[in-house]
Amino acid sequence: MLPEEFSEWVAALFTRFNYIAPFVVLLLCGVGLPLPEEVTLIGSGILLHRGDVEFLEITLTCSAAILLGDSIPFWLGRRYGMSALQHRFVRRVLHPERLSKLEQRFREHGNWATFVCRFFAGVRIPGYFLAGSMRMSYPRFLLLDSLGVLISVPASIYLGKMFGSSMDQLKQKLGDLHLILGFLVLALVLLMLWKARGRRKVEPPPPAPPAP
Repeated sequence: MLPEEFSEWVAALFTRFNYIAPFVVLLLCGVGLPLPEEVTLIGSGILLHRGDVEFLEITLTCSAAILLGDSIPFWLGRRYGMSALQHRFVRRVLHPERLSKLEQRFREHGNWATFVCRFFAGVRIPGYFLAGSMRMSYPRFLLLDSLGVLISVPASIYLGKMFGSSMDQLKQKLGDLHLILGFLVLALVLLMLWKARGRRKVEPPPPAPPAP
């Protein structure tokens, strides 16, 4: 199926099944469906613009699907670790080269790296797999992923609602939004790391022992 035909099929599916279709598609994105989550979220926003769905219900539906989908690569990494890459399908989805580039960043900044993955589509699945393979606790992973979802999902859906009548303008705004969110998150992480390093440098030395 060509990308254009696939997009038309997804659009028809969304029109018929307003809540179930976004949930299923976003859930499948967690196992490597070749469709960016943002496309589904924007499509949900267009449904909101048309009055086919309610904002709270569609936001909760999409958020739940994304969190469940993100949990799949996490548990795959936690259960099997790097040995999962021996499977051809897993290797094709996770991209071992991308994993090797991300691994050092996760070792240095596991929590922040997990959070930042939410805003960069190409590293989400490998990043969540790494979080699991490095034995991050599931409650911590779920909290970090939920924080990212809390930002990206309502923003993308509302963007689809605002610009639902103009697809060209929508595509431009979509790219701008995620670039802005991504750079804001990176700036926040760098600022906190810089402050933490500064505090370590200015800590006073321990007092000298009293003279005998």
